[in-house]
Amino acid sequence: MSQTLQTQLAADILLRISAHAMPVGARLSERALAEALRVSRSPVRTALRQLAKQALIDPHPDGGFVVGKGALKIKPAEIASETPDEEIYLRIAQERLDGRLPHRISENELMRRYDVTRSQLADILRRISTEGWMERLPGHGWEFTEAMTSAAAYAQAYRYRMLVEPAAILEPDFTVDEAGLRQCLKEQQALVKGEIDRVSPAQIFDANTRLHETIAACSGNTFILDSLRRINRIRRLMEYRKAVDRKQALRRCEEHLVLIDLLLANKLERASRMMATHLGAAAREKQSVESRR
Repeated sequence: MSQTLQTQLAADILLRISAHAMPVGARLSERALAEALRVSRSPVRTALRQLAKQALIDPHPDGGFVVGKGALKIKPAEIASETPDEEIYLRIAQERLDGRLPHRISENELMRRYDVTRSQLADILRRISTEGWMERLPGHGWEFTEAMTSAAAYAQAYRYRMLVEPAAILEPDFTVDEAGLRQCLKEQQALVKGEIDRVSPAQIFDANTRLHETIAACSGNTFILDSLRRINRIRRLMEYRKAVDRKQALRRCEEHLVLIDLLLANKLERASRMMATHLGAAAREKQSVESRR
């Protein structure tokens, strides 16, 4: 595993500890982290060992690791400073949206354009590929997949979500996933308590889509969940450009907390109405930002 990937994964683990408000002594499951970070368990294990050497997490007597006191002393802004590839990652996203990158491009061209090593680029492309907006071609070429780049398509996506997501909560097989929602609750609470001003647009997007997809999964309707995942995948780049108003993002997170409380209380009709109001307000705000660009 490259040093860049090891550092990135270590930072991601620290961010998850912060976002989930994990207490000292909480177990850090290799399997759960590997699934959340979309990598195999081997690089996660190496990253955990790195954090243990830095005294940020502690070994558990029965094996594995737990959250240490050191991890709670690090602020998200300090963690973000340890991930230099984030800037290049966002530049690729922005330049693709602006039409400055072709549909197909080679690794050598990307290395020259962004002045990165092949090892650094491999880690960035691994992340992009995992998120689904770029695919490897035979050889050393890459191709951008479908992405939402027009304001009209963006508005249509929100109108679709306003039709489907409130209805998902009223599906006959809807079952509240208490564990999943409480995990999302911790993330949203952390954002409301100040993380919203420090984390990247990508991290805000991931936390918010995780909540919406968790709710869609509760519906028991695989078509609803699959369609929402596809929309989130292709609107990701557009959201990175739009998610710059931290005050608006904070309001959306505060609404998420209300929505989660309604779902946990099994007040599904009110939650459905809240979802419709929430999506409508978000769509209006983001379209207003776009009209001023």
